Amino acid sequence: MNRLRLYIQLVRLDKPIGILLLLWPTLTALWLAADGHPDWRHVVIFTLGTILMRSAGCAINDYADRDFDRHVKRTAQRPLTSGKIQAWEAVTVAATLALVSLALILPLNALTKELSVAAVLIAGSYPYFKRFFAIPQAYLGIAFGFGIPMAFAAVLDTVPPAAWMLLLANIFWAVAYDTEYAMVDRDDDLKIGIKTSAITFGRFDVMAVMLCYAVAFAIIIAVGRQYGLGLWFVAGMAVATLCALYHYTLIRDRDRMRCFAAFRHNNWLGAAIFAGVAMDYALR
Repeated sequence: MNRLRLYIQLVRLDKPIGILLLLWPTLTALWLAADGHPDWRHVVIFTLGTILMRSAGCAINDYADRDFDRHVKRTAQRPLTSGKIQAWEAVTVAATLALVSLALILPLNALTKELSVAAVLIAGSYPYFKRFFAIPQAYLGIAFGFGIPMAFAAVLDTVPPAAWMLLLANIFWAVAYDTEYAMVDRDDDLKIGIKTSAITFGRFDVMAVMLCYAVAFAIIIAVGRQYGLGLWFVAGMAVATLCALYHYTLIRDRDRMRCFAAFRHNNWLGAAIFAGVAMDYALR
């Protein structure tokens, strides 16, 4: 049971915020692709797949960062970094979860399966982008948002431009919320040489976060108009905007714990957008 507890901590099942940040955009895409009436099997497959792939990503991320995390206060006690589990165990857990996730999509069409291979490669390579890419959060947005084109592919057997627009919106949203997250670790990251958007943006970090929110919302609104969404969608976007403004009050002074609170609050922002889309279809 102690070993199981360590594995749960490794894949962050005890901290589900990451799962939700992947799940809301994926479900939003699924609802749009299916005109508000997705097949329940698709909902189950994509929900479980999101949980499994995010968990696998956490394990491979800890493996890649095991020599860096010991120098960061927030991550020093993670199971792999602290030596409570071995590196091979993390790789085994990640590979097992990824294989189970791939098995989930076997009933889906060929295009979805092809996209899933790309999703695994992107998720597996993300941790190494922090070594050289100035804004790795943008790559994280692709990894976290690849369920969007997959959802459209599963329903329509094609990926329309709207899906790629939503993926682009997810990139800007991920840069916003993960910059808030990176603001927590900025001092430690500067010492060990990890690249993050919080370091790249420097004193313009707060402005960059708010601009990323604005661009993400503008793209989502454009897609919503394309799909003829109405009042409930507008209400959902209004709530999301209020969430973003609340985040500004949390991050403007760059207090570490308030920045972390802003990051965690993005769950409600994503939920508001999904709820707006789902309610708009349900109440027509």
